[in-house]
Amino acid sequence: MSQVSLLTKECKAVNYVSGPLIFVQYVKGVSFGEIARIILPNGDERTGQVLDISKDLAVLQVFEGTSGIDNEDTRVRFTGQPPMIDVSIDMLGRIFNGVGKTRDGGPEVIQEVSLDINGMPINPYARDKPADFIQTGMSAIDALNTLVRGQKLPIFSGAGLPANKLAAQIARQAKVLGEEENFAVVFVAMGITYKEASFFMSDFEKTGALERVVFFMNLADDPTIERIATPRCALTVAEYLAFTHNLQVLVILTDMTNYCEALREISTAREEVPGRRGYPGYMYTDLASIYERAGRIKGKKGSITQLPILTMPDDDITHPVPDLTGYITEGQIVLSRDLYRRGADPPIDVLPCLSRLMNLGIGPGKTREDHRNVADQLYASYAYGRDLRRLVAIVGEEALTEMDKKYLKFADEFEKKFITQGEENRNLEQTMEIGWDLMSMLPEEELKRIKVEYIRKYHPAYRKR
Repeated sequence: MSQVSLLTKECKAVNYVSGPLIFVQYVKGVSFGEIARIILPNGDERTGQVLDISKDLAVLQVFEGTSGIDNEDTRVRFTGQPPMIDVSIDMLGRIFNGVGKTRDGGPEVIQEVSLDINGMPINPYARDKPADFIQTGMSAIDALNTLVRGQKLPIFSGAGLPANKLAAQIARQAKVLGEEENFAVVFVAMGITYKEASFFMSDFEKTGALERVVFFMNLADDPTIERIATPRCALTVAEYLAFTHNLQVLVILTDMTNYCEALREISTAREEVPGRRGYPGYMYTDLASIYERAGRIKGKKGSITQLPILTMPDDDITHPVPDLTGYITEGQIVLSRDLYRRGADPPIDVLPCLSRLMNLGIGPGKTREDHRNVADQLYASYAYGRDLRRLVAIVGEEALTEMDKKYLKFADEFEKKFITQGEENRNLEQTMEIGWDLMSMLPEEELKRIKVEYIRKYHPAYRKR
């Protein structure tokens, strides 16, 4: 007797189990990516997804884990449907698990529509270029590495650095100027601990930011395979909010390194040939399928901006995860362990940071006319001051000229007053004012990257006259 019913596509031939995967024999008419229902001997039901098909053998990943699954009485029913998530505007202000099930004890969300979590591919011709300034309230980002609506700008962190604190602060402060009421945040936490989850929830609830946040939370002890689906579920919700309800959506993904570790674990279970450091060879393509879901569409008011956060193992920026992320995204924000030890909060090292789309979101009508000049001057002056620190370590401060000492003092004050801001939420005007006050420490003739008319208009020495 055949073990497969073509009418129900139900199969009883579970061959064997390997980690979060089950291997099912005698399958026909099954598609890649299809969702299956796994019925355990005790009647419990779990959800799986087809990862691979070979002749009459299918490999399924089980979202709730494989404990209790045997190869005698477990049944698998294939649905013929891709992985879906129920979405609604009412998801704002709610907390969900990695696959969109409520986690805050509240009622289930009444769906407006059910969507494929893999999203719909955007015609490249229909894409609009990223534009418009997003104010994060963080001076080191807003002034020197501006986030632009529709951009994907990752934050590279190290173990123990306060990336989560920075992420929470940006989530509650970020806004598009003039469109505050149409701004929403989709916050995606992958592989976090209970302590980190408690921090995020209490921070959002205490500050009132939760009202405009859709919070997807995948904990460290949740099934690994759920972590693979979490960013895709969240981005599907973001796309719905942006392109159906015309919201400006900021998606914060933390921690992408945990996501890649899950990808490596699944790849090992599938016995695939490993690539660099054991990660699968298709990790670049997989990451691109997440990052490229940011952007704007012509004719649509909404947009999706991404801030992926990842931890660099051993602070190694050449590690495969930050390396591949850097190729796909449009710049990076780098947190520095040295600045963290020196007390900077947040410890953003502006020198290796970059926002490739900054010029599209700044200038007259968007931020301020002097924005580009001020950013260039602050960067150059701070870079020179940092170089002088290394020189002082070799030859001593006595060998410096009076001008060198001013640059050295500028670098110290820049870290204390401009980069360090703690919980303060600075608007762009405050950030630019601090920048001009710092530059007034240097002689006017040293401000070579700023137009004379801007010096006459904004320099503190002229404002006091």
